Amino acid sequence: MSSRKLRTVGLICTGLVAGLLLSVGISAVAQRASAPLPLDELRQFSNVFAAIKNNYVEDVSDQELIKSAISGMLSDLDPHSAFLDADAFRDMRTSTQGQFGGLGIEIGTEDGFVKVISPIEDTPAERAGMRAGDLIIAVDDTSTKGMSLTDAVKLMRGPVKTPVSLTVMRQGQAQPIVVNLVRDIIKVRSVRSQLVDEDIAYVRIAQFQERTGSDLAQHLKDLSKDVTPRAMILDLRNDPGGLLSGAIGVSAAFLPPDKLVVSTDGRAPDARRRYLANPVDYARGESDYLVGLPDWVKTVPMVVLVNAGSASASEIVAGALQDHDRATIIGNQTFGKGSVQVILPMTHETAIKLTTSRYYTPSGRSIQAKGIEPDIVVTDTEVGDLFTVVREADLTKALDNNRGSRRSQEAHPVLPAEPGEILEPEATEQPQPFRFGEPGDFQLQQAINFLNNEPVDRGPVNTLSTAQQR
Repeated sequence: MSSRKLRTVGLICTGLVAGLLLSVGISAVAQRASAPLPLDELRQFSNVFAAIKNNYVEDVSDQELIKSAISGMLSDLDPHSAFLDADAFRDMRTSTQGQFGGLGIEIGTEDGFVKVISPIEDTPAERAGMRAGDLIIAVDDTSTKGMSLTDAVKLMRGPVKTPVSLTVMRQGQAQPIVVNLVRDIIKVRSVRSQLVDEDIAYVRIAQFQERTGSDLAQHLKDLSKDVTPRAMILDLRNDPGGLLSGAIGVSAAFLPPDKLVVSTDGRAPDARRRYLANPVDYARGESDYLVGLPDWVKTVPMVVLVNAGSASASEIVAGALQDHDRATIIGNQTFGKGSVQVILPMTHETAIKLTTSRYYTPSGRSIQAKGIEPDIVVTDTEVGDLFTVVREADLTKALDNNRGSRRSQEAHPVLPAEPGEILEPEATEQPQPFRFGEPGDFQLQQAINFLNNEPVDRGPVNTLSTAQQR
């Protein structure tokens, strides 16, 4: 390794994305001296290494074996720790600028296969109908069984405008589905906004990037040009996360200064942090982009829309606004990624992504493998949920919710909609796809109803409204 100083890139609030989207955050992590080496175990490793080199049916290079060993060590820890080779590391460092090549899918692992956490809005994956919960069992003719996320992403990446076929197992489908896509440059539009119901501000954040906080501020100012909004809807559905600094900045836009947004806790001292709604924690030494926000932003009634695809940085924002009673959360229980990853460069071309801490909402809640529970549960559509309920707890080797525990595989209980009452779905028709923020968006209409003090149709919900639990 070169003696030139290597910089640690920072905190991560999301997982791997086909194409490749890996989001980095704001804290540097110093590489510390390790504990005494386990000599007996290292001797065993050396013996296995020698046995493979001398006896395997085909020749394997030292580099391949070492890379596989590193990948195995990390992938066996949890779904989000991974080895980043030169291609993955390079793409990770450029993807948070909002443009990258690929398909546009947030992925994890389940039962040895690649599992879709969320398709990214307005990408080839979303346009082709990929859904949260889809198991990708093959890319073209190559099975993904037992494949690392990094290797799966490599298969899905490729030159722009080239085709790729994904073989998918989908809940409710007896046979695999073949989805044909064309690779493209993915330009993620982080923030978009409009006025709904004439004077309710609607802002959708698709992903937390470097400019998400400043883009949000500009959208909020633009929304005030013709009318002063009387209420606010922040849409975080299917937002897989991204930069921690972006999550803090978005939260700070709606909270008083110096309010706690999120805290992290891990074994290492520098993994224990508190992040507040102030420029030091979201602007990172740059000018405060929240200066000059309209007064209504911090005072009007507010709804945050979430679903099973809202993960990580999205959950930080929802949890902060919920704990400070700034917003009412409407939708479905979120994904439940409450862990923080850091990027540790190993060489100038490679790095490891390592889980170092859990994060906690201002009230001290860990959402790891649990998620944010809405105040009002509303199904994706009026006839039921469209997006498969795949969450962090469903991923292989997911960390537990408790400090110091891991590999939780507990199922989420199904609770009645009212105490003692089970609501049976009445609809027989299948939910149809829709676009967030456009006509036919059932949850958005219920958020508008709530802000207008009109009845909220929760759909055929089989879940206890958490407003009655909290």
